[in-house]
Amino acid sequence: MSKFGELIDTQVPVLIDFFTEWNEPSVAMNEVIRHVAAALGDKARVIKIDVDKNQELADALRIKGLPTLMIYKDGQMVWRQSGELDANTLISLVQEQA
Repeated sequence: MSKFGELIDTQVPVLIDFFTEWNEPSVAMNEVIRHVAAALGDKARVIKIDVDKNQELADALRIKGLPTLMIYKDGQMVWRQSGELDANTLISLVQEQA
């Protein structure tokens, strides 16, 4: 959990994709997340967290639906949604926090 605090405590927005390898919508988001990361470059951090390997964190954040996407800014969650989104929507959401 302390590592998570370090990940989100940055000046730039942090987009986090909580996923699993076996969840079809999570797998479908892989390409979208790659596109978003490439488009944002160093203006944001994009992190993928496997819920199966980070169960304690997933429980603490009450991750129920997959994928769950969150945006953090300066250590605070500023946006959260479960389900698939397109790359342009995600890019816009992150840029609003920059």
